[in-house]
Amino acid sequence: MLTTSVVMANTPNQTEVTQASNQNNIRVMTRPEIVGLWGMELPNNRKCVEYYNFKSNSDVVIKSGEEWSTGIYDYQPSNDQNVQLPALILQVKYDNNEVDCSGLKEDQSGEMSQYFVKWKSPSTINFCANDKGQQCFATLRRVLP
Repeated sequence: MLTTSVVMANTPNQTEVTQASNQNNIRVMTRPEIVGLWGMELPNNRKCVEYYNFKSNSDVVIKSGEEWSTGIYDYQPSNDQNVQLPALILQVKYDNNEVDCSGLKEDQSGEMSQYFVKWKSPSTINFCANDKGQQCFATLRRVLP
């Protein structure tokens, strides 16, 4: 009988049940497959790695040597990658204007770039100049999911 009394004393009223069920809603959110930390080794004597951190809220942080910049990106997947590759548009909002992995010191604030993403595997992508996957100039490898 003591157990029943405890259960009845702890039974929430209808309002609390409704609130509790609202707190337990499950939301499924998809994120672009490019989200995560990627690294690109530059072929120079310093073995410098340029990092791209694509966040799920469309922000991007880029770290290259002493330079770091922040911006926004838009990843546009393709329905058929055999016909057209996914597009990636990057806009740099802030650049600290320090020397990057290539040895250059250039303020890229305000610059906008468009690349086409050729997926070699789930952990390796190429940035290409056109949507057919030709003229690929950079290989990035996934560091963190």
